[in-house]
Amino acid sequence: MPQDKESAHAALDPKLLEVLVCPLTKTSLDYDAEAQELISRAARLAYPIRDGIPIMLPEEARKIEED
Repeated sequence: MPQDKESAHAALDPKLLEVLVCPLTKTSLDYDAEAQELISRAARLAYPIRDGIPIMLPEEARKIEED
């Protein structure tokens, strides 16, 4: 059964976001709902969220530029 756009971008559980930290820096993460990523500003990495599951592996993260 195909997923519609709404279910593909389901909100991340706020309680999960409270306990997740960057595996490299152990700092808190920011949730980017549009990009479906968890952002570690300290490590300058964006961890992807796939099918509602955060992929917290540094080798899977996208490097982000500092603003």
